Amino acid sequence: MATPIALPQDINLVDATLISPRLAAIHGLQQVVDNGRSLSEVMPQALAQVNARDRSLTQALCFGVCRLYPQLEFLLHQLLEKPLKKRDSDIRLAILCGLYQLRAMRVPDHAAVSETVALATTLNKTWARGLMNAVLRNYQRKQTELNLALEQNPVAHFAHPQWWIDKIRSAWPGHWQAILEANNQPPPMALRVNARKLTRTNYLAQLQRAGIQARPLAHCEHGLILEEAISVEQLPGFSEGAVSVQDGAAQRVAAVMRPHSGDRILDACAAPGGKTAHLLEQQPELAELVAIDVDEVRLLRIHENLLRLGLQATVCVGDAATPSAWWDGNPFDRILLDAPCSASGVIRRHPDIKLLRRPADLPQLVQNQSDMLDALWPLLKPGGMLLYTTCSVLPEENSEQIRRFLVTHPDAQYLPLATAWGHSLSLGTQTLPGEDEMDGFFYAHMEKRTT
Repeated sequence: MATPIALPQDINLVDATLISPRLAAIHGLQQVVDNGRSLSEVMPQALAQVNARDRSLTQALCFGVCRLYPQLEFLLHQLLEKPLKKRDSDIRLAILCGLYQLRAMRVPDHAAVSETVALATTLNKTWARGLMNAVLRNYQRKQTELNLALEQNPVAHFAHPQWWIDKIRSAWPGHWQAILEANNQPPPMALRVNARKLTRTNYLAQLQRAGIQARPLAHCEHGLILEEAISVEQLPGFSEGAVSVQDGAAQRVAAVMRPHSGDRILDACAAPGGKTAHLLEQQPELAELVAIDVDEVRLLRIHENLLRLGLQATVCVGDAATPSAWWDGNPFDRILLDAPCSASGVIRRHPDIKLLRRPADLPQLVQNQSDMLDALWPLLKPGGMLLYTTCSVLPEENSEQIRRFLVTHPDAQYLPLATAWGHSLSLGTQTLPGEDEMDGFFYAHMEKRTT
């Protein structure tokens, strides 16, 4: 399952009117499918509408239906005699939730069918009860036949829109199927132990005493992987800042940057602050770490994380593409640009990307990345390091972006990373989704020439 989502502090659960977990899932999915909102936006409110014991079911349905949406849509098309009307998107999503339960969850078949059919009454559409029951029962009867048909349809088989399949196959001809398959698996829950407070070995012992199974994360000095996702409240010492939730690919950033005592570091596009915090944990004697983000709301997450971890940074609203609005004129020894991107490397973690991202989004993302690189480079000291990262697996956002930058900035020198992990490219190092149990991530290290 996905990492449990924390509820916003301003939601009053005492006064909230509670609804069934399946109904809450339909409401959340409608926001994603019909209104183009992200799961990260809609899930806290959806989870606040159900009892605590039911939140895992609501979250599993929302993430699972998004993850297998192209596949579930294919099955529904095979099972319906005629498409449902647009105004009945709630019924369509309810059926998709039912199909997902029958196909991918350990919910008893009779409960999956009966609870899904009952939603028609809750939604004031009793006319749909017979239709929903017939579709789900028909799926049970024809499952073998439907699976054979599904195998012949790439979109249904890989559960990705065709344009995503084409993009990833073109970018990674020897790995594309493994990437698509990894995208369809729920991600593990990874932790980063706060090196200022204790060692990974010590925290692993605390987990074991609490009955929580975990193991070290490969090539991550402070990383652990939990055998099963749990709420952060169950983690020993979480509220005291002993540990944070962070994927291993993101944890590698601090190790690559190797911050030195006395360094002044810029973390551009820093929210929610995981890499900011890790840099501060790794090097307590920085001169200053400046963390900026254009989103003022997301910036609050940085403040919250730093407060919980007992760390300090200079945090301000700022667009990485327009430093004149926030830069004080003092150059940086190191700059981290974790650029906004297609998120093609974290689809397993954010499956709504399959529904929300469009091919037309890519040119603008590439241009924004280029603008940020160009704008931040003058802020770097001669001899300083800029680390460009994305959670993308697409070359136009990664190695091709670096190639363009080097052509237009003769004072920039690309330095390959000497690592025991990832795929070494002509420009940059790439991890792919699922490798070492981590997300897809790109890293490119550039240094400003001194002469």
